[in-house]
Amino acid sequence: MDSEKGNLYLIPCTLGNTPPLEVLPLLVKKAIEEIDYYIVEHEKNARRFIKTISPRKSQPSLHFSHINKFTDESEIPAMLHPCHEGHDVGVLSDAGCPGVADPGALAVAAAHRQGIKVVPLVGPSSILLALMASGFNGQNFAFNGYLPIDKRERKQEIKRLERLSAELNQSQLFIETPYRNNQLLESIITTVMPATQVCVACDITLSSEYIKTMPASVWAKTKVDLNKRPTIFIIQK
Repeated sequence: MDSEKGNLYLIPCTLGNTPPLEVLPLLVKKAIEEIDYYIVEHEKNARRFIKTISPRKSQPSLHFSHINKFTDESEIPAMLHPCHEGHDVGVLSDAGCPGVADPGALAVAAAHRQGIKVVPLVGPSSILLALMASGFNGQNFAFNGYLPIDKRERKQEIKRLERLSAELNQSQLFIETPYRNNQLLESIITTVMPATQVCVACDITLSSEYIKTMPASVWAKTKVDLNKRPTIFIIQK
């Protein structure tokens, strides 16, 4: 590999308004202080995070490329040009770890194709933290992203995941747009078998953190408001 190239750093950020250095190692702060080129989802969020981590860092010196679900893959190679000029580039997600349920994965794939070293930094992943706290199978699990919006299709998908969980002894993780969390929980507890275990992991690492694992039959008798709160759902049969 060409030693003159810069590296692509995958820089995790917080999952909410937690003070960054309560959940992030000092290596993240060091990377932020040294890197001026970034690939981000939203520049405003990235600038705010960078300023929180390194208040004295010069904001006018920062350069941003934008990557999201609307980005054409043909635009991504150019985002890595600074690496070929010897500069390090950082990938920043809006929350959590870049490249995990995150469009930053496209930049990582492009870096590998271009022979650029990829350096992942340690930070909070809501997916892994939820799995850790669930008590479910951490040896065999699947993250399924978003379930269908249509109610009938969503119920069919929940049944399919429950069946897979039973057949493979596999924890099934998924998410929802935060304002539809309550509807998804209702769909889960009215679709799976009463004894199926359901974990709800909400506001992970925040002061309002809520993590519970119970059978669906118990969830049916439990009142919790998940509206507009980032949540991971896990089922295991």
